[in-house]
Amino acid sequence: MTISEHVTEFFGKPVEDFDPAKGLAKHPAWVYRIGLGFSNPAAWDARWQAFLKDPRASDVEALVIGTWGTDLYTGGHSSSAPVKALVAARAKLPRLKALFLGDIVYSESEMSWIPQSDVSPLWSAFPLLEEFRVRGASDLSLGAMNLDRLRSLSVETGGMQSSILDEILASKLPSLEHLELWLGTDEYGADISAADLTPILSGEKFPHLTYLGLRNSTITDDLAAAVADAPILEKLEVLDLSLGTLSDAGAKSLLEFPLIARLKRLDIHHHFVSPPMVEKLRALGIEVNDADPQEAEEDGDESYRHIYVSE
Repeated sequence: MTISEHVTEFFGKPVEDFDPAKGLAKHPAWVYRIGLGFSNPAAWDARWQAFLKDPRASDVEALVIGTWGTDLYTGGHSSSAPVKALVAARAKLPRLKALFLGDIVYSESEMSWIPQSDVSPLWSAFPLLEEFRVRGASDLSLGAMNLDRLRSLSVETGGMQSSILDEILASKLPSLEHLELWLGTDEYGADISAADLTPILSGEKFPHLTYLGLRNSTITDDLAAAVADAPILEKLEVLDLSLGTLSDAGAKSLLEFPLIARLKRLDIHHHFVSPPMVEKLRALGIEVNDADPQEAEEDGDESYRHIYVSE
C-alpha cells in the first residue's frame, strides 16, 4: 500500500495549492501547500519566493510543504533546504501556527525514501506552533521540541527508530493533546518496542493527551496489550491503532480491560480482526472504526500480516 493522495485538510481547514500566477486567495483561513507538482514544474524556491512576496503571506496561519525536488531520493534534496527557507522567512510569517513538512505521495517518493533532516531550527523560529506533522524518517531529527503551545504532533514513517521517540520523550510539550506515531516495520528501521512507550502510556509524560495514535505498526498486538491496562486510558478519548496488524490476539487484550469502554472512539481500520471479535469490540458501546478488514497472506506454514505503508 502507498500514500497516493495529498492532504486536502490540515489544521482543520481546507488546503489550497499555491499558484504563483494567482497569488494568495483573499481568505486568510485557507491553508496553502507549496510543492512542485507535475502540473506546474516551477522550482520550489521560485514558488516559495513568490509566496513570500504576496502581502497576505503575513496572515497565513498554516502551511503544507509538498515535494521540494524533482528527484528527492537520487537527487540528494533533503528537507534542509525548505527548513532553512522557512527559518529565514520567520519574520514574514508571524502568525504561523501549523506546519506539515513532507506532504509527498507515492508518485513523488516512497515514504521511507523521503530525505528529511534536522528540523529543530523550526522550533525557535516559530514558537507559536500548535500543530506539526512530518512524513518520512530518513535522517530525520526533531531535536528538543520545547513548544509551550504545541497541541498536535504527528510523525509518519515506514520504520521509526528509537532515536526519534527519545527526542519526543525529551521534549517539553506541556499542551500536547494529540500524539500520532507511525511506527512502521523493522525492515525500514523500526526498533521501538511497546515497553519503550511506557513514559507515554503511564500518562505522566504528556498528561493532557486525549488522542493517542500508534499506527502503521507491525507490533500492533503488542501495543494493544500494553495500552489496554495503561493509566493513560483514564484520560484518552481516542485510541488509534489503525493501519497496522491488529489481530484477534490484540482485540482480545483490549476486551479484557474495562477501561477501554471509557473511550469515545477506537480506530482499528486496516486490521486483521475476525468478524466475531469485531462484533465484541462494537458491543463495548463506543464508536469503533473497523473499516478495511484485511486477510493474512499464507505461505506454507507461515502467515504474514502487512502494515498500510512501509517502503
